Amino acid sequence: MTKLESLEQYKESVLSYMKTRFAVKEPKNLYEPIDYILNLGGKRLRPVLTLMACEVFGGKPEAALDAALAIEMFHNFSLVHDDIMDDAPLRRGKTTVHEKWDINTGILSGDAMLIKAYQFFEEYPPEVFKRLVALFSQTAMEVCEGQQYDVDFETRNDVTIPEYLRMIEFKTAVLVGAAMKMGAVVAGASDEDAEAIYGFGRNLGIAFQLQDDYLDAFGDPETFGKQVGGDIIENKKTFLYLKAMEFSSQNEKEELLKLFMEETQETSKKVEAVKNIFINSGAVKFTKAAIQEYTDKAFLTLKEITVEESSKKLLRQFGEQLMYRSI
Repeated sequence: MTKLESLEQYKESVLSYMKTRFAVKEPKNLYEPIDYILNLGGKRLRPVLTLMACEVFGGKPEAALDAALAIEMFHNFSLVHDDIMDDAPLRRGKTTVHEKWDINTGILSGDAMLIKAYQFFEEYPPEVFKRLVALFSQTAMEVCEGQQYDVDFETRNDVTIPEYLRMIEFKTAVLVGAAMKMGAVVAGASDEDAEAIYGFGRNLGIAFQLQDDYLDAFGDPETFGKQVGGDIIENKKTFLYLKAMEFSSQNEKEELLKLFMEETQETSKKVEAVKNIFINSGAVKFTKAAIQEYTDKAFLTLKEITVEESSKKLLRQFGEQLMYRSI
C-alpha cells in the first residue's frame, strides 16, 4: 500500500479491509444485521483516526487496520444497543437494526459484534495485543458507564454541566481517544506520545459530541442521518438543555421543564417549542463556544507530541473539518 495522504484514502482502506475480514455466514439472522449496520455508511471517524495516528508516529497504516476494525465494530455494536434503548427508528437515515429485524436479533447481533471486536486484536504480537486489549477493555467499560449516566439523566432534573461533560467524555470521547492511542501503540510510539495523542482525541471527541447535540436539534434532516429532534423527544438533558435552564427566564425554565416531563404525540410542536427556548436563552451560542473551546484544547495537546510539525497537519485539518460538519 502506498502512503496514505488523505482522509478519504484512510476511509477507503478501512472499508476494503473490512470486506476481507468479515462476511455473512450461517446463521444469517445473526450475521446479516451486522453486515447491515456496518454498511449503513457514516464518517468512519474512529478507524480513520487509528490509521492516521499510526502514520503520524511513523508506522504503516495497514499495520493498524485490525485495531481500526476493532474500534469500528465496537462503535457499531454500541449504536445497535443504544438504538434499542432509545427506541430509535432511524440510524444514518435508514431503519435501525431492531426495527428492521426485532429487538432480540439486535441484542444478539450486538453481542456478537462485541466479541468480534476483540478477535481482531488476535493478529498482533503478544506485547502489542496486551496493551491494545487493556486499553480497549477499559474504554469499553467507560462507554457503558457513560451510557448509564445518559439513561439516568433522562429522569433527573438536577443534572449539572460537569456531570454532563463527564457523561459525553465516557460515552463518546474516550473511544475517540482510544482509537488514536491504538494507532500510536501499533506504531511503537512512546508512552508519553501515546498518552498525548489520547488527550487530543478525547478533547476532539467532546467537541464532536457537543456538535452532535447541536445538529440533533438544528441539523438538516436530509444530511444529518438521524431523526432531527430525537434528543428532545427522548427528553435528553443535553448541553443545549442545561445551558437553556441556566440562562432562561423563569417562565421559559418552567416551560422547558414542563415540555421535558410530558408524554405527547405532538412531537413536532414539542421540538419547535424547545428549539425556540434554546435560541432565545443563548444556549445555542454557548454550545458553539464550547465546541470551539474543546477543539482548541485538542489542538493545544498536539504541541506535546514529539513528531515533525508536518506530521500533525492532517490531524489539525481533521479537527477543523469536524468543526464545520453538517452530518
